[in-house]
Amino acid sequence: MDQVAVLEISREVFIVILKTGGPIMAAGLVVGLLIAIFQTLTSIQEMTLTFVPKIIIIFGAVIVFMPFMINAILVFTRSLYDRIAVMG
Repeated sequence: MDQVAVLEISREVFIVILKTGGPIMAAGLVVGLLIAIFQTLTSIQEMTLTFVPKIIIIFGAVIVFMPFMINAILVFTRSLYDRIAVMG
């Protein structure tokens, strides 16, 4: 295995990480931003107000995006196994 193959696999790993974690992080970011705007407009500075909606939305996002995330991981794993089979 040469450096080009290692760099290509590393690049694919980062893409898979972004594909699997991106939607969940985006959902948490949007909810956090909406709650921050709500807190600013109403002058409510309750710390626990941010946690409960974020947890619920992130849990829902995990459930909704789970098939996509599993598919992305499986495609990457299969391509990695194919490369291992070609090498050995």
